[in-house]
Amino acid sequence: MIAPEEILKKYYGYSYFRPLQREIIESVLQRNHTLGILPTGGGKSVCFQVPGLILDGVSIVITPLIALMKDQVEQLKSRGIRAAAIYSGMHPREIDNTLDNFVLGDYKFLYVSPERLETEIMIERAKRMKIGLLVVDEAHCISKWGHDFRPPYLRIANFQNYLNKNTPIIALTATATERVRKDIINNLGMNKCQVFVKSFARNNLSLFSIQTEQKSTTLLNLLKEHAGSSIVYCQTRKQTKETSDFLIKNGIQADFYHAGLENKIRFEKQEKWIKSNNNVIVSTNAFGMGIDKPDVRSVFHLDLPENLEAYYQEAGRAGRDEKESVAYVIYQQKDISDSTNLIELRYPHPERIKRIYQCLCNKYKLAVGSKALESYDFDMFDFCSTFGINSLEAHYGLKILAEQGVLLLSDSYFSPSKIMITMTGRDIYEFQLKNEILGDFLKTILRIYGGELYSNFLTIHENEIASAAKISFSETISKLEFLQKLEIIEYQKQSNSAKITFLHSRFDAEHLPVNFKEINDKKLREINEKGKVVEFATNSRKCKMQQLQEHFDEFNTKRCGHCDNCLRIDKIKMNSQRILEITSQINKIMPVSVQKLESQFDATEYDILEKILEEQFSKNNWSMDRQGLIFKIN
Repeated sequence: MIAPEEILKKYYGYSYFRPLQREIIESVLQRNHTLGILPTGGGKSVCFQVPGLILDGVSIVITPLIALMKDQVEQLKSRGIRAAAIYSGMHPREIDNTLDNFVLGDYKFLYVSPERLETEIMIERAKRMKIGLLVVDEAHCISKWGHDFRPPYLRIANFQNYLNKNTPIIALTATATERVRKDIINNLGMNKCQVFVKSFARNNLSLFSIQTEQKSTTLLNLLKEHAGSSIVYCQTRKQTKETSDFLIKNGIQADFYHAGLENKIRFEKQEKWIKSNNNVIVSTNAFGMGIDKPDVRSVFHLDLPENLEAYYQEAGRAGRDEKESVAYVIYQQKDISDSTNLIELRYPHPERIKRIYQCLCNKYKLAVGSKALESYDFDMFDFCSTFGINSLEAHYGLKILAEQGVLLLSDSYFSPSKIMITMTGRDIYEFQLKNEILGDFLKTILRIYGGELYSNFLTIHENEIASAAKISFSETISKLEFLQKLEIIEYQKQSNSAKITFLHSRFDAEHLPVNFKEINDKKLREINEKGKVVEFATNSRKCKMQQLQEHFDEFNTKRCGHCDNCLRIDKIKMNSQRILEITSQINKIMPVSVQKLESQFDATEYDILEKILEEQFSKNNWSMDRQGLIFKIN
């Protein structure tokens, strides 16, 4: 068998592995099921690509993002390794030929989404492939307790029926608490699994949080202070453009990025930023995963992150080259209440969900006990205007009904029509003067969707425009397509009509088979996770890196020494007599948790407490167990 070091040198140009990579690879080569938790930038791909090249047969790599698939396939090809990906949008014959290459053994790495594993053609070809390794990337997606749960990941276990019993499974993720790790192992049926967890501490990354009502100005000043490539994360697409424009106006090289942009434009923006040494990319959380740029010097969040797992991944994109880097959370007090309101919006009250279902049944005239698996065209604007339902409430209600297996929403539902105006406001004004009919049509669109159309792609409903313009649906489509030909707008038409499929015969709305307790538990979990983010951002005394480590069930007794709280504590002059008194008191009540200690002392002495803990841990006088209890070392 070829040594892993030979593969590493030949294909990757490195002479040695990063921490834990060699141990993970050895476990896979011994055909053990393996779970690897490696923080962002820890080199997860090497952990399966190296053994995949050594083991006989094909490695099937399951990953959720098309961009990630394409990026890794291109990287493998550039190294002379045969790889391919199958994703939506490919021609059936292209899929057929790609799978044939793997059946014949010509290719080594096949990248697919979890949904693809359920297709008949994939199952039939898999039976004829020699599969040497099954790779589950972004494995946290399999856990309902993970920050990015995706139901299709739960069905990966079904595909394992087509594997040889000796085929090892390797699951990899950057973020997983103890609970999520157990879910990954159980849901993938990884018996006798070897688990490897790299420390979540990032010694080269300094973490800061700033509360301010002038977020843009604060960001500008920090970018001037920290040279090099940067990522700025915003919550909305509109905010990415506005922030980018503000930075450019003030002399910063910046661009914006979000999922609403055309694939070609997104790729161009991404490539330009990757090749630059001093550019800023302002983005929603659509940016970052799978992007290999080691020299990012700073990451900024202009809103509170969704949860600490997402924050750790996003902030961790800074300093992957092991050089000093910074990450800032810049927030205002209003962000805290807004984040809670958003969670409330995402989980409509059970009575509202029942009403949405009842209205759907009324719309399609379904009787109780009607035939199952019937599909119908669906238009959100028409539905909401007919029944007087808020569109956001309807959207989230439909998503819950789909997640609970009551309905099926077609792919087109999640890809509605979008437009963006490509002309300047001045040019549009002149066009309206010269073209009365189309000018009035444009005025109608602007009246409905506003001036944001000049900077962003916005979701539209052709029926809504037709109703407001008092013209037919087909005439609306014609006018939109003609405006696109004139290069006045960019019109991304929905590929097919959105459809809703009723997976069961009609239920009595009062007795929907919806687990409202599970939904409420999920809502409470999100509120709890957001609470942890708020605590992380607002806590002014505890080491930020320690807070992150503890979230991932890693208890570290040493402060990082360079986050905002550590720097502030180190500047404080301590009262030596009080230090002796507190140390003596703690010795008498051990073992004791940090939380219990904090309740024993005044808040003004928290900094002294932090200093004492650091000193006693460093001298090995005290230690801490996995439950977070401090005890004295004899």
